Amino acid sequence: MPATCYRHPDRETGVACSNCGRPICPDCMTPTTVGMRCPVCAGQRTPVRTVRSLEREPAVTYVLIGLNVLVFLGGMLSGADATGSRGGLNDDGGLFGPAVADGEWWRIVTAGFLHGGLFHLFFNMFALWILGGLLEPAIGHLRFALIYAVSVLGGSFGALLVTPDALTVGASGGIFGLMGAALVVMRSRGINPMESGLGLWLGLNLLITFSVPGISIGGHIGGLVAGSVAALILFELGERVRLPAIVPAALVALVGAAAVAGSLAVAASS
Repeated sequence: MPATCYRHPDRETGVACSNCGRPICPDCMTPTTVGMRCPVCAGQRTPVRTVRSLEREPAVTYVLIGLNVLVFLGGMLSGADATGSRGGLNDDGGLFGPAVADGEWWRIVTAGFLHGGLFHLFFNMFALWILGGLLEPAIGHLRFALIYAVSVLGGSFGALLVTPDALTVGASGGIFGLMGAALVVMRSRGINPMESGLGLWLGLNLLITFSVPGISIGGHIGGLVAGSVAALILFELGERVRLPAIVPAALVALVGAAAVAGSLAVAASS
């Protein structure tokens, strides 16, 4: 039987407070960096730390940020500098069509953990921290990790499709995928994305994508589409049709596999 909001018993809901776990309806939800919270927990200056709340920490987000920072430091040690996009690990692991066509398929993945300078890294990690803190506690570690992975692969496919001969690095494909997924999740749970500010944030990022030279349009749009499709499968198809959890997860994995296959095909033909 569907849960009902603890403050409005006549309203069914699939969302629970990320701190206390009580079910809440859209009118009672307060977006925070660690997920949706009920009015009581949102007003607490020092949230109560329970076993349940610790389980809802955005652990995957923290791991991803840590990996990106470590890879960036490793790149600097291998010859890259803090402001340039080339050199060191970027040359060896960045997305580059001819190299992928020569068998260096791992670039499809590794490019999503490399960055073209300190500012590039900071901007992407700040966005990942905000989006991960909002989305991961609400949907769980596994589904969050699955959406992010597929978004990175979709971003690589989009980048190769649009600019196969350019060296592309950055976690932006994953970031845009999370933005698309967050919009889908909010709508599926009765939240207006425009009221949360996420719709405006996505719009501004798309404006920057198409107006600032040197930004990977294909990478951003590819990640956005892949993350949105993954979320639609997990939350629209999976929850509305009430399929076993393994089925939508397997379908999302197939989307990621299709993105890899598309990347290899595009690289081979470029």
